[in-house]
Amino acid sequence: MDDLKPQVDRRKFLTGAAVAGAAVAAPGADATSGKAQAAVRVPAALAPTAREMNLEFAALGGPVATYPGTPGSDFMVDVIRSLGIEHIVTNPASSCRGIHESLINYKEGQKPELLTVMHEETGTGMAHGYAKVTGKPMGCLFHGTVGIMHASMAVYNAWCDRVPMIIFSGNHTDAADRLPSVPTTHAAQDPLAMIRDFTKWDDQPVSLQHYAESTVRAYKIAMTAPQEPVCISLDGHLQDHPIPEGAKLSIPKYVPTSQPAGDPDAVREAARLLASAQNPLIVVDRAARTAKGQALLVELAETLNAGVLDLFGRQNFPSRHPLNQTERGRIVTASADVIIGLEVNDFWGVINGMTDNIVGTQTRRAKPDAKIITISTQDLYIRANYQEFQRFQTADVSIGADTEVTLPMLIEEVKRALTGEQKTAGAKRGEELKKAFMQTKERLMQAAAIAWDSQPISTARLCAETWAVIKDENWGMVSRDSSLSNWPHRIWNFDKYHQFIGGSGGSGVGYGLPAAVGGALGHKAMGNGVIPVNFQNDGDAMFAPGALWTAVHHNIPILNIMHNNRAYHQEVMHVQRMGNRRNRGIENAHIGTTIDNPFVDFVSLAKSMGMTGIGPITNPNDLGPALKRGLAMVKAKEPVLIDVITQPR
Repeated sequence: MDDLKPQVDRRKFLTGAAVAGAAVAAPGADATSGKAQAAVRVPAALAPTAREMNLEFAALGGPVATYPGTPGSDFMVDVIRSLGIEHIVTNPASSCRGIHESLINYKEGQKPELLTVMHEETGTGMAHGYAKVTGKPMGCLFHGTVGIMHASMAVYNAWCDRVPMIIFSGNHTDAADRLPSVPTTHAAQDPLAMIRDFTKWDDQPVSLQHYAESTVRAYKIAMTAPQEPVCISLDGHLQDHPIPEGAKLSIPKYVPTSQPAGDPDAVREAARLLASAQNPLIVVDRAARTAKGQALLVELAETLNAGVLDLFGRQNFPSRHPLNQTERGRIVTASADVIIGLEVNDFWGVINGMTDNIVGTQTRRAKPDAKIITISTQDLYIRANYQEFQRFQTADVSIGADTEVTLPMLIEEVKRALTGEQKTAGAKRGEELKKAFMQTKERLMQAAAIAWDSQPISTARLCAETWAVIKDENWGMVSRDSSLSNWPHRIWNFDKYHQFIGGSGGSGVGYGLPAAVGGALGHKAMGNGVIPVNFQNDGDAMFAPGALWTAVHHNIPILNIMHNNRAYHQEVMHVQRMGNRRNRGIENAHIGTTIDNPFVDFVSLAKSMGMTGIGPITNPNDLGPALKRGLAMVKAKEPVLIDVITQPR
């Protein structure tokens, strides 16, 4: 029975294992010096032997342990670099292994930087936020079929939000060439079919030259209004195999397409209607693509002395400009005789109202004879299946064009059309709007003070305390604020374009945290010194918490402030409404909608990802000091999460 005795002494084995484990431990203190040590990276497997490499490449005719020729994925990376793509997010996968290796080893140190994400939805959401900050696409490198399935919700958000990104998805097309098991299970004849209804263009290149032309074409299409996601399927054979001898490959030059401008006659008619209006109203949604766009909107409003209703699709109009009548939206809509909508996604919902009751009562908010003008790219590109284009709204003048490109022409035509009498009337109208704005602002400040000392902490106080800490900083909000009753837009001063990026577009939960991290990355990449502020919904955070790890791993500073109301509160209200409608009461509305028993410990969650967590903050008097501490950390280039227990809205 001697052969059954242990061949290694247990005590010696454990001692040896402890020594070996110390070599790969996380950073810690040197036992002798007390100084911090960097983690030692040890490969998980031995490098292949010459014999093993010879067997792998023998079929290709290459010499022992030498890859025969230049891999096709190197050329793929050259194409990507020619487009100036600076960042690519990836969740590693076998169908992308060739281009993955080229991105990290071919001309090492050059852009694009490869960023690791824990989920494809996280990566796509990051690309969404990044594009809205930088104005250009990020690349996404994902596995075929299942990777695209994971990413699909976030792709739909970007589609609805008119945001450009370029997605690369691996695939093994040739059944005779691909390996069995996973490479075959995750292959498809048409791998991008599942997201084709909500992407602008896709292709599955069958040669490297085909890939080069399609990738440049895809980038060009994504950047042309209406801007949308595009996809390229990367064949595994093209990635992994060497470029054929004698192949004459070339990379087409990328030349941006000029954005579509409005027809001069239609613009002139729109200007005439606006100039002659007694109460013109400007409605903006995704109108401003850049800081120039915001400046043009201000110029148009001031030229007309017209009220502006901002739907918050982008940072369109300064929040404290006296012509900003967003808080008086229904009043100014009802009194307007000419309404112009600029990149408005749901114009029907501006002109009309629909009550959420059993019969769906519809009312018209605007005057029956109000003239309607639209400038939008929505009619230039539309798909049939998904209904993100909303109800149809008839317009008296409909201009299919990019708003930002068309605005200079419209402004000049308005100036030409305005008579002296109309300018005088406009000046008087402007003073009335300014007076109404100041009265509204005073009422909002009074409303914000309600429940100031309550617990859970009111959303108004949360936003007011945050404003007190950041108002003198170079800040930018990389999240939406609708779930906070829009308190930031009500009491903060949004006057710079980088200070707001809009919402998700498709209202898909799980957008918030990844998009905020992507937006923060965009600010970091631009080197603009902006402090990214993210008001983070608790339920949304749990869809993609791995974004916290990515922020830490890639040194992306961001101030995450949890709006932790411990529920999917929109759904709480839906169930309450249905219970009341059916005379069943609201006592059970918490079932299936609340996040309790147990509560999520977001501080521990952040710490588990390597991020500093502060809180939970339950006493409103502790909020200010916690925010100051968090701000100091972000200014020191560290991400942080502050968990605040809040009221529902």
